[in-house]
Amino acid sequence: MSRLQDLVAVVTGASPNIGGTLAAGLAHHGARVVCTDISSTVAEAAAQRITAAGGEAIAAVGDVTDPTHADEVMDLALDRWGRVDVLVNNAVYFDQRGLLDMPVEDYRRQVDIVLGGSFLFSRAAARAMIAGYRGGSIINVLSTAAWQGQPGNIGYSTAKSGMINFTRSAAMELAEHGIRVNGFTPTATQPEDPDLVAKVGQLGRVEGRFPMDFAGQLPMQRLPTPDDYVGAVVFLASQESAMITGSNITVDGGATAKYWPWQPQRD
Repeated sequence: MSRLQDLVAVVTGASPNIGGTLAAGLAHHGARVVCTDISSTVAEAAAQRITAAGGEAIAAVGDVTDPTHADEVMDLALDRWGRVDVLVNNAVYFDQRGLLDMPVEDYRRQVDIVLGGSFLFSRAAARAMIAGYRGGSIINVLSTAAWQGQPGNIGYSTAKSGMINFTRSAAMELAEHGIRVNGFTPTATQPEDPDLVAKVGQLGRVEGRFPMDFAGQLPMQRLPTPDDYVGAVVFLASQESAMITGSNITVDGGATAKYWPWQPQRD
């Protein structure tokens, strides 16, 4: 039997990079998946990727900051498959600006997508899981920017950092219902799309400032790909992690463990 056989998962922000790959990975291990995104093209492409590989998936389109949308997605899963077992809070909005140049309205919007969206979807998923009496697993996608100070990316870093204690707090509240809540920390990622590879080096820049050598700083000597993340998320979704909650799994090539002055690729 597959590790996630008969489970139903919801993945928010099912873009072709991390979210879509996680959705496909969950499906590969037996889950039936609702792929959500604010873009109908993205959501439908993620679902089609799964069905083309022989899995089960449906698309849902909407804004994660809309409480009605969160409830509608859970209803969609319940109507189609009768249960909700796994939620991956991955939806994000990239707006790489710093404290001195980011308008407060844009800052609030970015934080609301990451933190507010996770709140709404976690609440909706938890209610469905509690009603089903089977427990469940909520996985919040963090970032190495949640654990370290990144210049020129104030909204993203703040929101992702807030997800750390959102994870812990929700885990404590939902433990009595058998619902586990954990974080998953990826880092700068080598995109599957070759056209996006060059943009990795631009992450965190503000008008040409704050250049960042992501690949050159990793002890593992390369950036992770989206496929490198699937194993950790499948583990957190499965009963193999039945006694893990309020915790975090980091897949970052050693980035956050590295002593700050060491430059691995200059040895």
